[in-house]
Amino acid sequence: MLIRSVLGYAFVCVGGATLAFSGSRYAAGAWHQQQARLAWNEARARAVVALARRTATMDAQTATLIATGAPVAHLVIPRLSLDEIVLEGVDDNTLNAGPGHLPGSALPGERGNAVVSAHRDRHFAKLGDVRVGDTLFTESAALRTTWVVTARRVIDAGAPALFRASDATLTLTTCWPIRYIGTAPDRLLITARPISSTGSFASRSSS
Repeated sequence: MLIRSVLGYAFVCVGGATLAFSGSRYAAGAWHQQQARLAWNEARARAVVALARRTATMDAQTATLIATGAPVAHLVIPRLSLDEIVLEGVDDNTLNAGPGHLPGSALPGERGNAVVSAHRDRHFAKLGDVRVGDTLFTESAALRTTWVVTARRVIDAGAPALFRASDATLTLTTCWPIRYIGTAPDRLLITARPISSTGSFASRSSS
C-alpha cells in the first residue's frame, strides 16, 4: 500500500513538472513573439531599418550575418487570419517564438527562394488550410510583396525543402499531418510566387 502511494505521488510530481515545463516554454515563446512584434511595429523597428541598409545588397550567402532571433519579416495570410512576425533562424528557441527564416535562403521578396518554417502545433497550425490561389503578404525591411500560392505538396520529413530559384519564390514549411500525434512523418510545403512588390519602410526611409 505504501509503495503504491509513493509511486502515485511520484507520477503526480512528474506529470506536474512536465506540464509546468511545457507551459513555461509556451509562455516564453509567446513573450518572445510579442517582443518581436513590438520591435517591428515601433517606428518599423529602428534596428531593423539599420540592418536593412547594411543588407540591402546582400546575397543569400552574406545574409547569414543577420542575428539569430532578429525579426526579418511580417507574414500575413488573410483568409486564415494568420499574422506572424518571422524571425531569423530555425533553432528550437527561435521556432518556439515564431516562424523562422532559413539562414542562407533569400529574404522574402528578393530573388531566390525564401524559406520560412514553423511548428505545426503553434504558429503554422492553420497552414494545412492554405489553398492554391490564396493571397499572402510579406514585408521585409526592404520589400513589401504580394504573393499567390501556386503549389502545395507533401514530402518525406527527411527530404530537402530548399530548392534553387532564379526568381523570387516563397516556401512555407511545417510538419505534416498537422494533427499527427508524435513525430510527424512528412512535411508540408507551400510555394508562392510574387504578383507585386514595392519598397518597404526601410527603402522609403533611406531614399
